[in-house]
Amino acid sequence: MTDLLAAIDQQTGLLVADARAVDDLSAPSLCEGWSRDHVLNHIARNAEAMSRLVGSAVDGTGETMYASPEGRDEDINAGVGRPGGTVVDEVEATSVPLAQDLRRLTPAHADIVLERTPGGPTFKGGMLTFMRLREVVYHHVDLDTGFGFDDLAADLQLLFIENEIKRQQGGPTPLSVTIRSDEGDAWPLGTADRDVTGSRAGILLWLARQDSSGVRGDAIPELTAGL
Repeated sequence: MTDLLAAIDQQTGLLVADARAVDDLSAPSLCEGWSRDHVLNHIARNAEAMSRLVGSAVDGTGETMYASPEGRDEDINAGVGRPGGTVVDEVEATSVPLAQDLRRLTPAHADIVLERTPGGPTFKGGMLTFMRLREVVYHHVDLDTGFGFDDLAADLQLLFIENEIKRQQGGPTPLSVTIRSDEGDAWPLGTADRDVTGSRAGILLWLARQDSSGVRGDAIPELTAGL
């Protein structure tokens, strides 16, 4: 079983190291409309938001992840344009208290319902650690500095693939296809007699970022974005 807390520590370290080597944070990221600067500011603000959710789950503070969608975006934009070293320092600094906070979660908090924004989407306390790991890894890829899903260990690739499949199957248009990895995995979904094949990294890129460049098949189905 993957140690999610240890994985967060490791992946955060890798992200910070790569971000420090970037000369131009104003360059576009793989997130449409965001520069690398935006991505890094988002990762820092996300750490603070996740700490608020831990407080809500463990201490009953009632805090939401963000006060509003607009406030989330304003906080990210407010940090853009600072010196690169300052931004990366903040990513690293905000990750430290969050790592401590996530270790406060126990199985007793797993089913506590938490809100992204007041009256907005909800999720359970047992997902917080995984959510932060996904945030760090996916946005490391989005920085477009050479780090990709093929740099992940097999256990993380499989963990993320299975989560993305679950998200797609819970959406408005569930997949009906068998996904097969070059490494020998198979995920039969629905009843359609067709395959989508690729490396685990290519499959994850397709599922997580709707980029089908790493998969192949006669009819690659459209994915529901933003799940």
